[in-house]
Amino acid sequence: MTVAEDIGAPPPTGAAAPARRRRRRRLDREALAGYAFIAPWIIGFLLFTVISMSYSAYLSATDYDLATNTAPWVGGENYAQLVEDPKVLQSLGNTFTYALMSVPLETAFALLLALLLMSIPRGQGFFRVLYYLPKMTPAVATAAVFLLLLNGNRGAVNQFLGFFGIQGPQWLIDPDWIIPSIVLMSAWAVAGSMIIYMAALQSVPVDLYEAAALDGAGPVRRFWRITVPLISPTTFFLVITNTIASLQVFDQAYLLFYRDASSSAPSASLFYGIYLYQQAFQQFNFGLAAAMAWVLFAIIMVITLIQVKVSKRLVHYQGESR
Repeated sequence: MTVAEDIGAPPPTGAAAPARRRRRRRLDREALAGYAFIAPWIIGFLLFTVISMSYSAYLSATDYDLATNTAPWVGGENYAQLVEDPKVLQSLGNTFTYALMSVPLETAFALLLALLLMSIPRGQGFFRVLYYLPKMTPAVATAAVFLLLLNGNRGAVNQFLGFFGIQGPQWLIDPDWIIPSIVLMSAWAVAGSMIIYMAALQSVPVDLYEAAALDGAGPVRRFWRITVPLISPTTFFLVITNTIASLQVFDQAYLLFYRDASSSAPSASLFYGIYLYQQAFQQFNFGLAAAMAWVLFAIIMVITLIQVKVSKRLVHYQGESR
């Protein structure tokens, strides 16, 4: 914008007017091209997110019957039923316990693997691919492997502990060890977080480490004083995403305990996502399941807002003045 336009002068005339019109048409074409490129995402977002969530909110206030395709309005009865259902509180307790155990473990494990890979002078690409393979393994195959590893009688984990004289627990039977066993299965595939941490570690300025070493700071002090603060935005991002994923845990517990509908799974393996699935696709209580989904959405939103609030004191951004 020119100075003349800033002070409210009339637009330019003569030779400048055609040039300005050509520039405006070019900008309009670029804008249309941009909208055309993002149109598939916008359509998908409207169809599969906005409309789906709106319909789910409507179903949560109805008693939808799949057989007759009718949805009598019940208002807040579904939400009141959730408060009275003891399995809802039990599944929420199991889910929160899992999240409190898995998020710190997976975050720390991913950072450890990233530090180990960054310390390898040669062959880093090979080990990066090797560590990423569990992430690419199908969940069904991973569950089958862990059924063998965590077998309380002949599992490889208990046999390994037996070499040190440790009596391994009944991982998949003892209620006290069911959630830890699912946490171990989840930690098997932390390669996605590891790759993100590696990118963050590569962005830390090397001259900071050199200056700290000249001042006599050792590796441990450099890690806590330089590395941890400078990668704190990445840690914050991973904690947010891992927390959201852990509160929606489903695959691991379902494949370990609920793949066979005839078997009786222990109560410690009942997570909120599994109970929601049972209500929707086994009991066909779609209205109640939709209400459960919105309760979980509200819980995730509250926890995320708390994490964002706390992060203002713990997260350090480069170039930010404090």
